[in-house]
Amino acid sequence: MNTLHYTYRVTWSPEDQEYIGLCAEFASLSWLAKSPEKALKGIQKIVADVVTDLQVSGEPVPVALAEKSYSGEFRVRIPPLLHRNLALMAAEQGVSLNRLASAKLAA
Repeated sequence: MNTLHYTYRVTWSPEDQEYIGLCAEFASLSWLAKSPEKALKGIQKIVADVVTDLQVSGEPVPVALAEKSYSGEFRVRIPPLLHRNLALMAAEQGVSLNRLASAKLAA
């Protein structure tokens, strides 16, 4: 398991007046530091430590988002009136409802 494959992000925290390192696969973890580089190194270290602890205790370790495979399909429930309006919009544009929804999601 390569913990560097996880999805890391560093952003400024106005509340803490420091940079905060985050990991999407471990949403409850964070690391504060004075520089973005130190925030990234800190969150990477704590994630590696947590993964080691999970492995030692036999608990499941999250799969990195980058290593998951995606089918390209998911279901979304919407109100019937919105469904109707989108179907009309797709028909007027001469595209499928699927193509219209995909374009709107990508925008």
